[in-house]
Amino acid sequence: SIAGGGGIISVPVLLSVGLPPHFALGTNKLQASFGSLTSSLNYTRGGLVKFREVLWGIFFTAIGAALGTLVIQQLPQDLLQYIIPVMLLTIFIFMLFSKKIGLKDEKARWHPKLFFLVFGLTLGFYDGFFGPGTGNFWMIAYVLLLGFNLKKATAFTKWVNFTSNIVALIFFAIGGKVLLLPGLIMAFGQLNGAYLGSKLVL
Repeated sequence: SIAGGGGIISVPVLLSVGLPPHFALGTNKLQASFGSLTSSLNYTRGGLVKFREVLWGIFFTAIGAALGTLVIQQLPQDLLQYIIPVMLLTIFIFMLFSKKIGLKDEKARWHPKLFFLVFGLTLGFYDGFFGPGTGNFWMIAYVLLLGFNLKKATAFTKWVNFTSNIVALIFFAIGGKVLLLPGLIMAFGQLNGAYLGSKLVL
């Protein structure tokens, strides 16, 4: 709730305990949906984001996430076992060296509707296809292109992140790729962590 959804940690953990890649991604979406919704509601109640201001983002993100989830489920499991570690390492290195930005509001460089069209489809697809790092990418995009300060960017990120999480979860569940009990146990932790983290930001 402070700096992303935690997929950079949870996906490797799920893989490390022996879950097949599709099940690790699907189960991760279950627990992540609880955290992103909790922090979204807290930030909205706290006045950092108005729901109507992010509606276009939700719309395009839902489309992108649906497409990404459908594509990833068509890829062979053996291929994913090679792709996922490389993607995780790439995201980790990117986040490790990304600069501290967003200390104050700046002038927007893109029109909001164009921003949501481009990033809703692309980051929605990425989150449905893979996921880790999505929240951070959204925050950086909000700061650099819409001129948001980091606190506001964090709040806006949560609604689009929840959208891609829940849409991906639905499609993974339809495909039978979600383990309910582990996902719900993790969801309990997400509820508590996201509540405390978003309160800290506020």
